[in-house]
Amino acid sequence: MPLINLAQAEVFVDGLDHPEGIALGPDGRIYAGGEQGQVYRVDRMTRQVEQFATTVGLNLGLAHDADCNTYMCNPGARAVQKITPEGAVSVYSTGDGDRRMINPNYPAFDPQGNLFVCDSGGWKKDNGCVWSIAPDGRATVIDTVCAQFPNGCAVSPNGRYLYMALSLNEPRVTRFRIEAGKKAGPVEVVAQLPRTVPDGLAFCADGSLLVSCYRPDAIYCIMPSGDIAVVMEDYEGTLLGAPTNVCFAGTDLSILMWANLGRWHLGMNAHTGLRGAGVFYPKL
Repeated sequence: MPLINLAQAEVFVDGLDHPEGIALGPDGRIYAGGEQGQVYRVDRMTRQVEQFATTVGLNLGLAHDADCNTYMCNPGARAVQKITPEGAVSVYSTGDGDRRMINPNYPAFDPQGNLFVCDSGGWKKDNGCVWSIAPDGRATVIDTVCAQFPNGCAVSPNGRYLYMALSLNEPRVTRFRIEAGKKAGPVEVVAQLPRTVPDGLAFCADGSLLVSCYRPDAIYCIMPSGDIAVVMEDYEGTLLGAPTNVCFAGTDLSILMWANLGRWHLGMNAHTGLRGAGVFYPKL
């Protein structure tokens, strides 16, 4: 895979407050969160930004159900919060009776409506875990092997595996098999990414996996063969400024988009030649 020309990238919308997460909603709009609790949605055609809800503190990763409710990871509240399209905020989960979430970072739905959440734990504490929240709201810790700051996650297009980006201590992407909302196989290392801080994940239609990085300012691709290529990189850190999460948009999912925690804008590139595999929007 050749390196994509950064000159083809552009600022999609500007003036956001250090957006960390980004997601395509089932309504075709782009959703992101801000550092002071802002919850944004953006019309892709008009690029009009609307702050339709507010939480408390930094918002991280987000996912959607079929009714366009937003499920936002909020480490300040130590919770996954549910936000209706009208902007009403409620607590979806804080964990279970034996353990509370520490640093919920990124959520991903499977086709059955189980919400997997990477709880990063403390920075360099190696106390992270992976939660599974059933459609009825019951939360269970399903993995503590991937404890080294599990960050972004993605359910494979066939719904059989959960992939995770581990940001610390031999940075890497791992996966394990899932069934009925539970871990159903051992942890496997998909790729080692030395001298990086991998953050977000998004699948392409050809089975490759994009990895957006807090450091360096780059987006990588793990191909089905296991080879790793650089999709885009920005030595100046301007168009890509700590691109923490990535998604695909457009009617054919051919527009690559990313959030920049280190900047104030969402970026886009409609000329990558890549297509996204899409994510699951379950009916709950």
